[in-house]
Amino acid sequence: MRIHHLNCASFCPYGGHLMDGMTPGIGPARLVCHTLLIETEKGLVLIDTGLGLNDIHKSHERITNFFHKLVRPLLKEEETAHYQIKALGFKPEDVRHIILTHLDFDHAGGIDDFPNAKVHVMHAESDAAQKRDTYLSKNRYSPSQLKNIKHWNTYYPEGERWFGFQAVRDLEDLPPEILLVPLIGHTEGHAGVAIHTDQGWLLHAGDAYFYRGEMDSTYHCTPGLRAYQKLVEANRPMRLMNQQRLRHLAASHSHDVTIFCAHDAIEYLSLKEGLQRNLLSTDYQLPFDSDDLSGLGLS
Repeated sequence: MRIHHLNCASFCPYGGHLMDGMTPGIGPARLVCHTLLIETEKGLVLIDTGLGLNDIHKSHERITNFFHKLVRPLLKEEETAHYQIKALGFKPEDVRHIILTHLDFDHAGGIDDFPNAKVHVMHAESDAAQKRDTYLSKNRYSPSQLKNIKHWNTYYPEGERWFGFQAVRDLEDLPPEILLVPLIGHTEGHAGVAIHTDQGWLLHAGDAYFYRGEMDSTYHCTPGLRAYQKLVEANRPMRLMNQQRLRHLAASHSHDVTIFCAHDAIEYLSLKEGLQRNLLSTDYQLPFDSDDLSGLGLS
């Protein structure tokens, strides 16, 4: 399997270094939506989609004012998975499967750009997105993004143990090297996606954490992202417990598992450049200028 690291949406919430830990001042910060495109024998597989074409052109129909003002999406067509997949020489219809860490608008917006793909998600997440029975869920889940999905594959938390995590399972019609790892907390049906490669395991932890320092043995998170996680969490005890379990995994199996989240720009750029998670400490000096991100998929 060949894996491509893509940024499928950029966000510029106010707060600067208090939000992303790298941007000078307190102006617009820089966050990404780190997605994976996997080439398999059964076609292309997307892990999360970021924002889609309809989000770019009809953003106020699909993204609420609450999140427009809070996270300030850039809305660039060239960042959509649809655009980037074509730029890589593939056809959008080559995408056969989409695995979602969760159904928040910034992770699921590109689903309808691939109408024939099978969508894989935890059952509890699908259920929460359909109910939308709280103020937060009415804002985070966008019915316009989800209404045209033809092929839902939903999963209950059952399966085997994987590096201490329980109920980890493979997915229907997908290679056994790709696993769904329940990580409830940010949402009620949040999950990570683990991929076994020749260099070890990758674990896309979605929004189980937001800042690279949260995986260090000495926990550190920027004030802005710490507050944001509390604001949008569905289950605080489970979120904190799963974050601690991820920290333990990062400390005890750093040579076996590379963990990354969805929105940390430094993690995204580093993995795109081929670095491993155990190099991504908060004081690691990047081999590129983090103030000049335009050539690396983030501007």
